[in-house]
Parts: sequence; C-alpha cells; structure tokens
Amino acid sequence: MELKVIPLPEENRKARFIDESKLGFGRIFTDRMLLVEWKADKGWGDARIEPYGPFVLDPSCLVFHYAQEIFEGLKAYKWADGSIALFRPEMNARRFNRSADRLCMPELPEDFFVEGIAELVRLEKHWVPGSEGTSLYIRPTMIAVEPVLGVKSSDHYYYYVILSPVGAYYAAGFNPTRILVEDRYVRAAPGGTGEAKTGGNYASSLKAAQEAKKKGYDQVLWLDGVHHRHVEEVGSMNMFFAYEDCVVTAPLSGSILSGVTRDCVMKLSDMLGFRVEERAIEIEQLMLDIREGKVKEAFGSGTAAVITPVGTLGFKGEDYTVGNGGVGSLTNRLYDTLTGIQYGRIPDPFGWVRKIA
Repeated sequence: MELKVIPLPEENRKARFIDESKLGFGRIFTDRMLLVEWKADKGWGDARIEPYGPFVLDPSCLVFHYAQEIFEGLKAYKWADGSIALFRPEMNARRFNRSADRLCMPELPEDFFVEGIAELVRLEKHWVPGSEGTSLYIRPTMIAVEPVLGVKSSDHYYYYVILSPVGAYYAAGFNPTRILVEDRYVRAAPGGTGEAKTGGNYASSLKAAQEAKKKGYDQVLWLDGVHHRHVEEVGSMNMFFAYEDCVVTAPLSGSILSGVTRDCVMKLSDMLGFRVEERAIEIEQLMLDIREGKVKEAFGSGTAAVITPVGTLGFKGEDYTVGNGGVGSLTNRLYDTLTGIQYGRIPDPFGWVRKIA
C-alpha cells in the first residue's frame, strides 16, 4: 500500500513541550497523524500522513451507535545516542487484527501497520522525549464511519494513528499502588469481547474504577464474570503474583487481554530464574496466601504503565498488604531489565527492539 506524505503547513506546527517532567499522559499530540480508509467495494486505500486535526463525521456513523471501534497502544523510545526504537510492534499488529476479527472489521496488512507507524514516528522524531521514564505513546485506532442506523458491520472504516509524548501513566510513578478487588461489577464474560482491545471494555470498567477511587484505591482487580471467584486483570494491566520460586498470572481464557508486556514479563521472569505459571487464581486462596506471607510481591504490567508494583489489595472491607508493602526485588529487576532493553541500555536477547531512526 502506497503511503503519501502531505506537507505540513507552517501554521500547523505546534509549540513543542519544554519541561518533560510535566508531560503527564495522553494530553499532548504531535503535528501529524496517519490515516487510511477501507471501503467494502475497494478495500484499503488513500493512505496518507497528514497534519493532525479533527474528523468531520456524520452523526449517524456506526461507531457512535454500535461501538465498532478497536485500538492499540505501543511506544517509541529515544536512546542515549539519539536514535529512536519501537518495541515489539509486530505483536501489536497481530493483536489489532485479532480485535478486528472479533468486531467484524477488516484486517490491516501487518507489514503496513508496522511500517506506517515507523514512517510517522520518523517524521515526528523531534517529539520523542528523552528523559528517564518518558516515551512517545502510539495509538493506532479503527472506527466504523458508515452513516446508517442499523445493527450491522460497517462498509466504511477509518484506520488512523496519533502520537503523544508521555511521562508516567500513574501520577505516583514507580511506587506501590492500592488495588480494590471488584466482586460486584463485571468487566467481561466468557464469549464476550474481553480479549479484544475495544473501547466498550473500558467504558464498562469506569463505574467500578470511580467507586474504587472514592475509597482511596488506584484501580480495581477484576474477577471472572460468572462466579466472581478467579482473578482476571486490573484496569489497564495484566496481574502477576510472585511466590518464593514462581510467578503466577491468570490464563488467557478469552475474557482478558493478551498483553504485550505480559508476554515480556513471562519471558524475563523465566530468564531471571522464576518459574512462570499460567493458572486459575482463586481469590479467597490468594488473600490467604498474602496474609500468610506466601505471596512475596504483586505487580501489574501494561504498555502504558510498563510494570506497576502493587502494595495493597482491598477485599471485602479489609486491606491486605503484599510483602512489606513496598516495591519487591523481582518487580524492581523486571522493571530495570525491561526498560533497559526498551531504552537500549542493556542488550536485547529476544530481538524485541526495532530501531527506526
């Protein structure tokens, strides 16, 4: 697919941020975006990188009424020598297409997904921040734009990519978070869209997250949607629990997201000498294991947050402190190793890094 680059008028150039310590997350956007259209009678076409700007959409577009929408999240990192690298973009490409299939949307050629993002980031490389803990967040998205009121898959889609220079996802940074176990609301159920990266999954999580924050927690830990007995995932992260000699995480049963960072944590844990177990985690037993000191550490993993230590789990009105409530040694080692690979500070034994500029 040919990718055109539309010149950026001088008046469209934005003032670049100055203080990288105040970036926050997802509030600043770069000068350009990538846009491609799919039509039922033509397929993919008219691929272009153009000035960042709003869409003009008909109020009847299917995305507004029946939620045909998917997205991804990945990052570009600036290395000490000034070069720019993507991290495992091919995994995002594959997951994007799995989400597309679940939502009855057209699949995007994986090579175009990766190369289109690479070209956009190359053009916007001056937006990639270089301070510790910062990166350029990349948001590929597909929406249904056919203007019709009727429950059906669309005949017209926009695929687009926007970029945002970011700092830490959580304001507290790499400090232990407080997580509330949610045993009333349901995020996803078997056979649903839980494993797809679609906006509806996140919309359905907002009520529980809002209530958890009122109680002094940072996020919620979801349980299975049938029996409310087994651990699934935390808001924007997959969850891990470290015992003496093994790391445990919930299996990919169809209702949780197959995280890219989750896969990295599993491979790195094995490399660091910890056996990894993907198995059902019964919440009552987990709480008992935490109380008895068998669970040494808990942490979440995700592209936005990278690795986030969990110091406290709230369950049925009681707080359970994991370990000593601080950042565990394995959590620290995983964070240092993963970010070290991403920023080019240590060798990449897995071939995860793709230098693009």
